Amino acid sequence: MSDVTAINNLVQRHNTLKQEIAKVIVGQDGVIDQILLSIYTGGHALLIGVPGLAKTLMVNTIAKTLGLDFKRIQFTPDLMPSDILGSEVLDQNRNFKFIKGPVFSNIILADEINRTPPKTQAALLEAMQERSVTIAGQQHKLELPYFVLATQNPIEQEGTYPLPEAQLDRFMFAIELKYPSVTEEIQVVKTTTTDSTPTVNALFSAAEILEVQHLIRRIPVPDNVVEYAVRLVNSTRPNLEGSSDFVRQYIDWGAGPRASQNLILGAKAHAAVQGKFSPDIENVQAVAMGILRHRIIKNYKAEAEGISEENIVDKLL
Repeated sequence: MSDVTAINNLVQRHNTLKQEIAKVIVGQDGVIDQILLSIYTGGHALLIGVPGLAKTLMVNTIAKTLGLDFKRIQFTPDLMPSDILGSEVLDQNRNFKFIKGPVFSNIILADEINRTPPKTQAALLEAMQERSVTIAGQQHKLELPYFVLATQNPIEQEGTYPLPEAQLDRFMFAIELKYPSVTEEIQVVKTTTTDSTPTVNALFSAAEILEVQHLIRRIPVPDNVVEYAVRLVNSTRPNLEGSSDFVRQYIDWGAGPRASQNLILGAKAHAAVQGKFSPDIENVQAVAMGILRHRIIKNYKAEAEGISEENIVDKLL
């Protein structure tokens, strides 16, 4: 199958997939789009939203429609690295046997990742980065595709361990979940308070998702688009010679090179699901907010004046 046919095919399957997810999830279109884009590019995503916005249900539904294994890990202050990675136990023949932890699955929902100590966060982030786990000097490969969706509750900061910047950078997208509109909420209440449970069908397989990931990487990108993405990321860095007064005034640290790579990968996937064979600047702009939001570190002045990361990204765009 040629890449042109493959892209046309992807557009069709992407739309069918969204219809399938909509049987269970009402609204949240932008959120679902960004989650799917990160799956198509092999990235990870961080969901930021208050409790009760159906984050677990959404991830579970997406995993089912993609035909992937799904596991949920509830992060708590007493969770140890071995609780998520697995550990070696002695069997009846006195041999050590490795028992796999919940991290061995295609899609992991890391619920409230900021509730667990840095040691356990780091264990998960190593698995995300290396796609493998090392226990007692033995390396265990994780099955591909491998995708981590972490959730973070923005309200309670008591007893939490915020993710360090270097670890936040491992997430391709930071996606903010908003409350549903009144009409959407009415529909949610109507569909969830009856006796019927909608079922969704698997429309992809693990092998097909890996094919999509390779297809996205093969999409050509014009030089001016790459240049635009790199300049956009550069414009977030306050310590560069040509940086604007606005950036110097409100930003402590800007985004790193991983942001530029993710902007191009995200733009390729965004173009592909729209049936375009090459991304343009608009595709970069469409994914910029989710990719840059968590990579910009504001200073006290921005905090005091109520300037959010979203305001900064909007201004730079």
